[in-house]
Amino acid sequence: MKIKGILWSVILLVAIACQQPSQEKNEKGFIRVKGVDLVTPDGEKFLIRGTNLGNWLNPEGYMFLFNTANSPARINQAFCEMVGPEFTAAFWRQFKDNYVTEADIRFLKETGINSVRLPFHYKLFTDEDYMGITGRQDGFERVDSLIGWCRNAGLYLILDMHDAPGGQTGDNIDDSYGYPWLLENEDCQKQFVDIWVNIASRYKEEPVILGYDLMNEPIAPYFENKDELNSKLEPLYKKVVKAIREVDTNHVVLLGGAQWNGNFDVFTDWNFDRNMMYTCHRYGGEPTTEAIQNLIAFRDKTNLPMYMGETGENTDEWIRNFRYTLEQNNIGWHFWPYKKMKNPTSFVHIPVPENWDKIVAFTECPRVSFQDVRAARPDQGLVMKAMNDLLENCRFGNCVVNEGYVKALTE
Repeated sequence: MKIKGILWSVILLVAIACQQPSQEKNEKGFIRVKGVDLVTPDGEKFLIRGTNLGNWLNPEGYMFLFNTANSPARINQAFCEMVGPEFTAAFWRQFKDNYVTEADIRFLKETGINSVRLPFHYKLFTDEDYMGITGRQDGFERVDSLIGWCRNAGLYLILDMHDAPGGQTGDNIDDSYGYPWLLENEDCQKQFVDIWVNIASRYKEEPVILGYDLMNEPIAPYFENKDELNSKLEPLYKKVVKAIREVDTNHVVLLGGAQWNGNFDVFTDWNFDRNMMYTCHRYGGEPTTEAIQNLIAFRDKTNLPMYMGETGENTDEWIRNFRYTLEQNNIGWHFWPYKKMKNPTSFVHIPVPENWDKIVAFTECPRVSFQDVRAARPDQGLVMKAMNDLLENCRFGNCVVNEGYVKALTE
């Protein structure tokens, strides 16, 4: 009987020891995956509730009221054609300073949300020309500042590579060349992995960061070889996660589905990492449980968390109803976006500068030849003033709070 007692004691100690590594890591202060939930360092369930800081570090045309100039490169080209590269570069540097500041983060905390998602362009972590800088980019400085603001406010942060080397989507949102070259090009994949490893190395001990959203909306649905591209997605995720884990075992990694983060049939292995989850996106449709049943089923099948990384751009009623639906089904959310020009489907909106319509009209004109550019170019002084006015209007103190939208997400 004494031997049996000793044996049971050994078994109990072994069981405790097997559990200990995850407990030790959680004591560092990191959010962790536990089954279909995220849990805080003290073991409490954590449901993501927040917004996307879109347009700040990856400009999107529609948030400038543009249609055809719909990617960072095309927006930059249009500005350069109107006011020249030097003025445009100075504009972008000031834009990054003004668009999101600590005042914005304090406001978001006051609304009651618990986290933000930061879409960023891979070029921010390279020496490539981007947003007013032609040498060593300022990505780490920008993220460092945001981490400090989030720490002061008590918000978690998800880092989202919205634009990957070579393009992961093949549409305007990844600022590429109309095809997801990342899925096929080894040099692009190496740069993709290297950037994530550099990020993970720098922030491996930073608990304000909840996790790494590895690539946004991979593989648009337009390509005849879509199935072949889809088959390459999970292996690429495994490749980058393996590299990240060599330097950082603390942070959650987030895997988005193919075709606008909506197709999860591309995944076959949900056991290759102990601290990963999936992220979906959905705009429009009915805000009901039935409409997202496929996402719920995949979450339950994998026994891993599912999180709605982007949604919104709808009426306050729809937003409120869909938020309730997500929460009732244990799906965290970051609505899109926090801030944009004119439109009230965001936490705050930016007043439109005087003469901004002249800028919009230029971006919509045919500009195939240099003669086209010269013929369409508006008065340079008016354009410069409008761009400078935008820099002031986008400051938090000059933005307009959309009360109905805020209530839809927080009451």
